[in-house]
Amino acid sequence: MSAVTDSRKKVLEAIHAATGAAAAGSATRNAAATAGTAAGAHADIPRGYVRRGDMTVSARHERFIERLREYDAEVVECEPEGLAAAIATQLAASGRHRFVAPPGIPAEWYVDAAWKIEGFECTFDHGLETREIEQAEGVITGCFCGVADSGTIVLHHGPAEGRRVITLLPDWHLCVVRLSQVVETLPEYFDRCQVSGVRGQGEETLPKLVTWISGPSATADIEMTRIKGVHGPRFLHVILVNDEEAGT
Repeated sequence: MSAVTDSRKKVLEAIHAATGAAAAGSATRNAAATAGTAAGAHADIPRGYVRRGDMTVSARHERFIERLREYDAEVVECEPEGLAAAIATQLAASGRHRFVAPPGIPAEWYVDAAWKIEGFECTFDHGLETREIEQAEGVITGCFCGVADSGTIVLHHGPAEGRRVITLLPDWHLCVVRLSQVVETLPEYFDRCQVSGVRGQGEETLPKLVTWISGPSATADIEMTRIKGVHGPRFLHVILVNDEEAGT
């Protein structure tokens, strides 16, 4: 190495050492300043948007059904004591025979009616492999919440909702939604997350995995031609259980 090259190397190393330490200190100060600025900016965000709806239960009920049907979902209603029979009727009418369901769905959904359908087979997902789920023609689940304004069903993939994979691969999805689970606006959904304890230890965080369902899966990304079933089931059937007083 020549004297010139060696001198240049030493100078560059000295500069790097000096600027590196300075940059580290500056980065720490900048990070603290940025965090403080972000916190202040978050506190200053106007929150004049609608945070809670004012619909009656009956109106919310009707709006939810209207939105679901606009999305081409099939909706039937029943009373709580008729839920098992309503599920059996929907399964029989589907023309499908092989179903998958989460292991945590309530036993009264199927024990009372026994789902006595000719050729019917339901497998509970105790860690099924993907190829086994792909053989199912339909899936039966509950949900965490429904949002009436948008006709959206929200899954948090709890015991009665199952793993996400079982709600994506089958072609037909039967989802049970209780009227008491339906809120009017999206902010009310987030409030319900907090009340249910989904947010942990004071941190305003959602579950790690949330699935939002607004009608059967469809896309028009390719030449504006609407194609169903690209990202999930082509058919969505909803049983809405009337478990709230309509006038409240």
